[in-house]
Amino acid sequence: MIDNRGRVVALIPAAGMGTRLGEAVPKAFVEIDGVTLLELSADAARRSGVVDQIVVAAPTELIERAAALVPDAIVVPGGAERSDSVRAGLAAAPDAAFVLVHDAARALTPPELFASVVTALRDGARAVVPGLRVVDTLKRVDATGAVLGTADRDELRAVQTPQGFAADVLRQAHSGQGDATDDAGLVEAEGVAVTVVPGDAMAFKVTTPFDLRLARLLVADRQSS
Repeated sequence: MIDNRGRVVALIPAAGMGTRLGEAVPKAFVEIDGVTLLELSADAARRSGVVDQIVVAAPTELIERAAALVPDAIVVPGGAERSDSVRAGLAAAPDAAFVLVHDAARALTPPELFASVVTALRDGARAVVPGLRVVDTLKRVDATGAVLGTADRDELRAVQTPQGFAADVLRQAHSGQGDATDDAGLVEAEGVAVTVVPGDAMAFKVTTPFDLRLARLLVADRQSS
């Protein structure tokens, strides 16, 4: 049951080309077993049971395609940069109380992760991000490659999406014209505390050909079992 204490909008920026993936179409429109990353991401938001409306920011030339793939969504033209797309999505959801910004490239994100973020928002957090503990040893290096020191992994999290915000907080963070790959970073710059909830390994981002192959193998394994 969707909670009626304020509308939740899931905003999916899907206008990026994703050049590192090396595909002929924008990344959100790449397919896994005949289903686009955009469709998979929207379906996860839908199945979470906590989202009232989905808004997709798509390339101008693919507006009709996006609307056909996600017919229950509001589809708007995205911008040249990710933050332009987020701002366009926000403008299409003036009645949102909470906004979840979710990368289409994190197409295998479990619906439960959406619910976890929304629960934290409804419990009073103003900004929420899922995060995984860092398992690799991380070194700080200078321009020559010389090691400057080793980071404390206990203090580090690899941040994922959906990132959730009280709508007024996200609107204020995007009131300028700057660009950021991480909306929580913009919110932090406004002095707003960001809460981290446990992430999920399946919420990995499809960025490289290796990631896409992994996603396809995981989907095939899921279907076979």
